[in-house]
Amino acid sequence: MNAVLTIDRLCAKLTANGARLLSNISLGVAAGEVHGLVGMSGAGKSMIAKAVLGVLPPAVRVTSGSIRFSGTEIVGLSRLGMRELLARGIALIPQDPLTALNPTRRIEAQMTDVMRARLGLDAKAARLRALSLLEEVQIREPASVLRRFPHEISGGQRQRVLIAIAFACNPKLIVADEPTTALDVTVQKQILRLIHELRSKHGTAILLVTHDLGVVAKICDSLSVMHAGVIVEQGAVADVIAAPAHPFTRALFAATPRHDRPDHELRPVPDAMQRAVAEAST
Repeated sequence: MNAVLTIDRLCAKLTANGARLLSNISLGVAAGEVHGLVGMSGAGKSMIAKAVLGVLPPAVRVTSGSIRFSGTEIVGLSRLGMRELLARGIALIPQDPLTALNPTRRIEAQMTDVMRARLGLDAKAARLRALSLLEEVQIREPASVLRRFPHEISGGQRQRVLIAIAFACNPKLIVADEPTTALDVTVQKQILRLIHELRSKHGTAILLVTHDLGVVAKICDSLSVMHAGVIVEQGAVADVIAAPAHPFTRALFAATPRHDRPDHELRPVPDAMQRAVAEAST
């Protein structure tokens, strides 16, 4: 696999007390691939995303391991070096579209600033590209949306704007951190379809952080199942869904609603199993 992103035996701890947050995390994401990081809240999914983006909290430090993006080592990179790396090819689709956008600035300014800074476009060219991107993410009346403030458009439109910004500078990798959590079910489906179409069109690698196995089944090619800071199972989505090998993965699937099986009985992941997986990883 010619990986755009390679994480190799990554470990991270809390600086204050040495508590382990991530242990021996290894995964790869190839060009055009969507890799899902799935697990319960607190599993460490977003911590991996922050490590890839170089924005780990000051209280967290990487103790060992490697994160390589297109051959460049991210662990230990300076702040300036990380900014240059992000500008070259890593983008983010954040979780909450309302708080991610600046409420005091119009959509046009927030879109064109990125393109002028990273692509060197002048104001006119940047505006034309912004219009084209909004059309690509299927926003109606894009010129009108550019003139508005974030609170003047719907949640689905705000998320589409963020997706447009993420794809604006032709990144090699997009980190999508729960990109549909703040949206209703109908809009979620539209956004997932849009992300799938855009990655196919542009060949962009995507690292998708989610707790929703339904989302993983719809758009991911491969996945890593996480619990307590470790990856307990990994593989192609179709293979893992058809025959999950780890007891925790099977328990996670059993706790997921099945809309295709109305009589499916939900079974919460047992506390004893959660403790056993956590203890086995220490």
